[in-house]
Amino acid sequence: MMGGGRWHPESHSPLTVAMLEPALLILLKEHSSHGYNLIGDLEAIGLGTIHPSVIYRTLRDLEALEWVQSDWESGLTQGPPRRIYHLTPQGQEALESWKRELEKMQGMIAQLLERTGQ
Repeated sequence: MMGGGRWHPESHSPLTVAMLEPALLILLKEHSSHGYNLIGDLEAIGLGTIHPSVIYRTLRDLEALEWVQSDWESGLTQGPPRRIYHLTPQGQEALESWKRELEKMQGMIAQLLERTGQ
């Protein structure tokens, strides 16, 4: 149980949501993309339970921090223009900080998992 409620395996935990920001930064480092593709990429790495509105809100937050930049792409598709997100130099710095934090958390998680088996 988390927070006094029932745990539902198909839902996401606060830890899952906390992984959204570094995951988006990593994906955008790999290649610029629009939101729909990012949602698919997040599903592929196990973050598919996060609602798209949360993903788009996080992208707007990252843009406000100047960690990502977006441009409208038009003419390349038959549909309406799409916003393409790119990692900025500030976003690369933020990703390096996230990498250090994730490495620390990896050790902590390993210790916790080890202790659950005792």
